[in-house]
Amino acid sequence: MDIAYIPSPSTGVIHLGPIPLRGYAFCIIIGVFVAVWLGNKRWIARGGKPGTVADIAVWAVPFGLVGGRLYHVITDYQLYFGEGRNWVDAFKIWEGGLGIWGAIALGAVGAWIGCRLRGIPLPAWADALAPGIALAQACGRWGNWFNQELYGRATDLPWAVEISAGPNRDAGTYHPTFLYESLWCVGVAFLVIWADRRFKLGHGRAFALYVAAYCVGRGWIEYMRVDEAHHILGVRLNVWTSIVVFVLAVVYFVLSAKLRPGREEVVEPDVPGGEGKDKTEAKDKAEAKDKAEAKAEDTTDGTAESRSDAAPKDSLPTRAPRADAAVREGAVKADLRKPAVDAEAPEADKA
Repeated sequence: MDIAYIPSPSTGVIHLGPIPLRGYAFCIIIGVFVAVWLGNKRWIARGGKPGTVADIAVWAVPFGLVGGRLYHVITDYQLYFGEGRNWVDAFKIWEGGLGIWGAIALGAVGAWIGCRLRGIPLPAWADALAPGIALAQACGRWGNWFNQELYGRATDLPWAVEISAGPNRDAGTYHPTFLYESLWCVGVAFLVIWADRRFKLGHGRAFALYVAAYCVGRGWIEYMRVDEAHHILGVRLNVWTSIVVFVLAVVYFVLSAKLRPGREEVVEPDVPGGEGKDKTEAKDKAEAKDKAEAKAEDTTDGTAESRSDAAPKDSLPTRAPRADAAVREGAVKADLRKPAVDAEAPEADKA
């Protein structure tokens, strides 16, 4: 007899009149708000502008939801396209079924678009958001509790989760793998925050650390699950995915540390319109400055040449008065001598 366990909700939806309020959706929404809130604080602390994280999240979240659903439908296609299945159910996202791998992959595409529009580097934005994404996953995993899904093997541990009988499940107590993953994600978030403060991670390395740390936990937690899944060489598909993504994250972390050590000095340009516009305007200003300096040099050279050309002309007036004075002085002396000659002339005549 089980003396302690975690009870599951009798229903995952509450109807407010004609409006259904689903626990799964609430957990996802709460996770998004937590990620944006923490990401915004970290972005501002790194020199970014308030509201930038939310603006880019407007692009990233819808892409992430679509990507997560696509991954789930593709990897579990038999649930929607098998015999006796209804393909319309593939669009019922509120019933559960989001693959984190697809959510991160396509969400990154949406984030890249948003970053391009704002002119900021995607790796810097991802670093700021990394621990928030981990906390968002921690919140979102509780949506599986509302839907009574993603549990592990049967157990009688005090923290086992009680599962009621339903489609494709038997009543009993099982390992609450959703809880394990939720707690693991909280630990990942604190690890990334600590490592980022301690080692000043930049250029996407904080995000790579989050991905690698999450994959480690997802690997052993996935191994405990008993829900239907595809297997490769006797190992669940998501375990293989965790291994591959873990290796890629570690390789990126190491190469990034060698090629681009340190952290970005500027994560968001001051000029509205983006980094591209900022660089263009800076280039235009530099070119204008070079042209002005070149013009100033030409003007200086022209002035010097004008002065050298004008120098002989200016020297003539200074020398001309002196010449005229000499001529006048000679004429005066001649006049002074002339009367003497004239005075002697009569005497000569008389003689």
